[in-house]
This record gives sequence, structure tokens and C-alpha cells, in this order.
Amino acid sequence: MKFYNSVGPNPRMVRMFMAEKGFDVPKIDVDLRGGENRREPYLKVNPSGQCPALELDDGTVLAEITAICEYVDEIKKDTPSLIGDTPEERAKTRMWVRRIDLNIAEPAANGFRFSMGLKMFQDRIRCIPEAAEGLKATAQDKLAWLDGLLGSKPFIAGNKLTLADIHLFAFVDFMGSVGQPLSPDCKNLTAWFGRMKARPSAAA
Repeated sequence: MKFYNSVGPNPRMVRMFMAEKGFDVPKIDVDLRGGENRREPYLKVNPSGQCPALELDDGTVLAEITAICEYVDEIKKDTPSLIGDTPEERAKTRMWVRRIDLNIAEPAANGFRFSMGLKMFQDRIRCIPEAAEGLKATAQDKLAWLDGLLGSKPFIAGNKLTLADIHLFAFVDFMGSVGQPLSPDCKNLTAWFGRMKARPSAAA
């Protein structure tokens, strides 16, 4: 098994998930900044040209972060599930992962790609610079919404750490490094972020 790794919040999310699960696999670093992910031979691994990717022993490649994490969760059964132990828990985790992905991670990432990251991305994907500020604002709006829902709960989906927390943490930390910091008005999320950052897996 091999994990194709790179800079960025997506690979970091998977590395953190693997660390929480105690799942170790050889890593191959892909030069994202240099565009290695958009050229052969990497395109034979993942035709979408994105990182990360997990190549299984039989040559099968998993290339979407939630798919990789769910696979790891299912095969590493000697540690607590980070998806859920019951149909209800799994559905709640997947609900929150989707909300975070669509409403926070994607707008924030594209806000970066279309502004600070424009030089790197303009020849790789269709960029819409005029949409950048609106996308960033959309992500901040949803963080404020989530802050109100989080309240005093220790984790996004309830009382247990799940994939939703790891997904959100990787992106909130990334956002802070590209001019989209978490608002200090989001006191619940700020406290949650501090707890997540203190976990050993955050260094993965």
C-alpha cells in the first residue's frame, strides 16, 4: 500500500485521520507546487490530477479524501471508528462531513485558488477571480452558523471525535494560513480548534 502525499489541507486531513486510527503506510511525496500532480506518471495513478491518493496492494487507487478515510476506518477495526458505530452515528458523521465540505471547505479553497493562489492555479483549473471574495465570505458565514450550532458540544457531531472534526480542522487551519482566519467572534469553534490542535494527530 502507498499513500501519495503533498502539501495542502486534503492530504493533511487524511494523514491526521490515519494517525488517529494508528494506520501507517509508506508515503510518496508529490510536488504539488511544481505541478507534478498534473503530469505523467502521477496522472496514471490519479487521472483527476489531485492529491492525495491511496494505492492498495492490488493496484486499486482511492483518490477522494472521504473515500480514503472510510476505507481506513473499515479495515482498521482494532481502533474506535471515526465514522460511527451505528447507522445513526454514521449518517450524522456523513451529514456533517458533507455540510463542511460544501459550505466551508470548497468555498474557502476556491477563494484561495482564485486570489492568493491564482498564479499557481490559473493554468491548471478554470479560475474565477471575481468570485474569490464572495466565496471567502460564504465560508465565513457558514463558520458563524456552525459556531452557533456547536455550542458547548466537544465535537461537531456530538460527544465523539469523528471524520467531520478532522475535515473541518484541516481546512480551518489552512484557511488561517491564507488570509481567511477564524473570526474571534466564533468562540465555540475557537475553543474546539484549540482542543483539536492539541491532539497528537494534528502534527501528522
